Amino acid sequence: MTNDHFTHYIPGEYLMSTLVRSQNHFRLGLMFAIGSAFTFGMSGPFAKSLMGAGWSPTAAVTARLAGGALVMAIFATIVKPGWIREARAHARTVVAYGLIPIAGAQLCYYNAVSHLSVGVALLLEYTAPILVVGWIWGTTRRRPRTMTLAGVALAIAGIMLVLNVFEGAHINTAGVLWGLAAAICAACYFMMSDEVSADGSGLNSITLAAGGLVVGTVAVALLGLTGVMPLTFTANNADVAGFTVPWWVPVVMLAVVATAIAYTLGISGVARLRPSFASLVGLGEVLFAVLTAWVLLGEAVTGLQAVGGVVVLLGLALARQGDRSAEVTAATWPDGGPIEEVAAEAPV
Repeated sequence: MTNDHFTHYIPGEYLMSTLVRSQNHFRLGLMFAIGSAFTFGMSGPFAKSLMGAGWSPTAAVTARLAGGALVMAIFATIVKPGWIREARAHARTVVAYGLIPIAGAQLCYYNAVSHLSVGVALLLEYTAPILVVGWIWGTTRRRPRTMTLAGVALAIAGIMLVLNVFEGAHINTAGVLWGLAAAICAACYFMMSDEVSADGSGLNSITLAAGGLVVGTVAVALLGLTGVMPLTFTANNADVAGFTVPWWVPVVMLAVVATAIAYTLGISGVARLRPSFASLVGLGEVLFAVLTAWVLLGEAVTGLQAVGGVVVLLGLALARQGDRSAEVTAATWPDGGPIEEVAAEAPV
């Protein structure tokens, strides 16, 4: 083989090796993202099993956020040892982030779950991208693309199917309002994150995620301890997948699997995938939530609700394709908010 052949052969081999590594990188990221969506989807069912055992929504949120705060605090301490000092220096931003997008969204979602099925409550929270599109349109006076508006209209029509509006079914107003409030809180996260990244404050994303989860945990616990929201813990057994289990089983699953493992997988997935693609994969959380609610709680959806759910997801995907701004892209996956803050700093 001549030297000339060598100079052409080695680059080709290098490119092929790079392509294989890239494909493996993508597949691993996809597996992590799907795993994250699946474990996040377990949050509602496990929380509802606790509510069935006598826990209040506030107590279930406290249990989940405490688990998330613990894992993020450990991660931040390892990756960025000075995160507590930095959080104090940017206390205003960290507190606002912990109160509205984290504590507010989770508290509203769990209260929605206490009135509605898990799938319907989560679909209502997933209307956050619609609110973000409206916010951007109103503040910038820039009309969204036709594809985006079509996706929004499709998602709204799907929500109406899910709620059985066209059949004149009774709508649980309290549950719907809690679900929409969760969507507003989730949308606020993406608006606030945009401001944080643009204000030049230098606040590290890991500090924001860890500090926000700690603040959120304390805030929800205080709401319960002061009597503003009912805070009820019980030692009653819970029903999970037709089995009677001790109360601590769903608590551990909620804190460890649906929070700690979910966030860890999500960070690893988003770090390996484009955020836009990861957020699209995040839509699978709704499907996984419906599946786990059926398996763990026996909650079934009607054929019309199933069609409506698919229509909502298609509408959200279409809206995201029409508007590739960071806010709309991120809002497609409400539970992935803290993940995307951390993923940029996480080692791959």
